[in-house]
Amino acid sequence: MRQIFAGIFSVVLVGAAGLWYVNQPSERMSIIPMAEAQSAGDIDTSRVTEMTLGNPEAKVEVIEYASFTCPHCRNFHENVFDELKANYIDTGKIHFIYREVYFDRFGLWAAMVARCGGEERYFGITDLLYETQSQWTQGDAGAIAGNLARLGKTAGLSQDEIDACFGDSEMAQAMVTVYQQNAEKDGINSTPSFVIDGKKYSNMSYADFSAILDEKLGD
Repeated sequence: MRQIFAGIFSVVLVGAAGLWYVNQPSERMSIIPMAEAQSAGDIDTSRVTEMTLGNPEAKVEVIEYASFTCPHCRNFHENVFDELKANYIDTGKIHFIYREVYFDRFGLWAAMVARCGGEERYFGITDLLYETQSQWTQGDAGAIAGNLARLGKTAGLSQDEIDACFGDSEMAQAMVTVYQQNAEKDGINSTPSFVIDGKKYSNMSYADFSAILDEKLGD
């Protein structure tokens, strides 16, 4: 289980130039520094939508904190999430909230691609990111950025949409700020982590997850 690095900005902010993003005009890749990072109080976080599934009025709320570069998060989505979705989310028993964790700039870039498709395509792109994690995470920064751009196209995004999302420095800073605020509030120090009706849990099997949910649901 990967531990959260102290001071997330030391991970996603690259050098004195500040937070970096990727822009890919056709086949030529360049990594361009954004403006200097602002203080959290100066950043508009209103554009960072909470990504949710299920019934907002459900009796039980489940929040998952996960990183797109985390192998344990991939395993959870490959081996637990589908059954959880079928039995608890799609049936309206729980309200599920997915919150991104940024260990590194690559996880942030992946989240920017996922959000590029909007709320309707977000979870489909999320599935694709986890399914192909071992492929798109290979190579140096330029290669990974190119891999993510191609993955975005596979998900139906245009090159212009991808360029715009990668180049949105204010959105990237807002995403990091929201992550920091949520992680501090919920005491998140590893991924995947879950907050079920306000109580934090570490990674678990479907059997353990369902036992907790059934108890809270009174089933």
